[in-house]
Amino acid sequence: MTRKKVKLAYISNDSARKATFKKRKKGLLKKVSELSTLCGIDACAIIFSPYDSQPEVWPSPLGVQCVLSQFKKMPEMEQSKKMVNQDSFLRQRIAKANEQLKKQRKDNREKEITQVMFQSLTGKALLNLNMMDLNDLGWLIEQNLKEICKRMEALNNGASTHNSSNYGVVKNNGEASQQQVDKSSGFDQMSMEAMQKQQWLLDLMNPQEHMGFGGEEIMYPFGESSHSTLWSNPLYP
Repeated sequence: MTRKKVKLAYISNDSARKATFKKRKKGLLKKVSELSTLCGIDACAIIFSPYDSQPEVWPSPLGVQCVLSQFKKMPEMEQSKKMVNQDSFLRQRIAKANEQLKKQRKDNREKEITQVMFQSLTGKALLNLNMMDLNDLGWLIEQNLKEICKRMEALNNGASTHNSSNYGVVKNNGEASQQQVDKSSGFDQMSMEAMQKQQWLLDLMNPQEHMGFGGEEIMYPFGESSHSTLWSNPLYP
């Protein structure tokens, strides 16, 4: 059974607030003790509360004085280097959450445009797409074309090396040489088909010739331009 998430807000009920204070104070002192014992570090805790006339210290008043004296001997810049309060801590958490949200939106956007690209490859018309959608689609197609070109180049280099070694072995064998020519012809045919597909993708990627908008305006992939809105989709407001 999972624990219920506690809402970080002031507890208005006096009895509930006092019970929470006692419970969490005990847990905090236990954690400080464990940290000091397991890691062999100097640590202390000072807790002021309206429920006690004197502040509660751990491990002892003398131990607290030793830790504080070590802290005061440090330069002022070093003292505040890693010091945070509740406001700065919450700001750090908010900034981290915003970065995660930005990354998730970018990933979702890329998945959406990838789905549009696959739909267009099946013959579905590219309707209801604005300038940003077309820009993102063109950028994604360009990245896929670069990957295809890299793979084709690697295949060409591997095939050339393989063909050269085979030619050196069977250059005196007429039948084997004919088989090698047949293999080369088959590979050239595959290369031509790949080039034709690449040209089709290039035509799809260049909307200036087919969709009537200029290419001088600088656009950025996946919503990183000044336009913050995503393409129309009720699931992504």
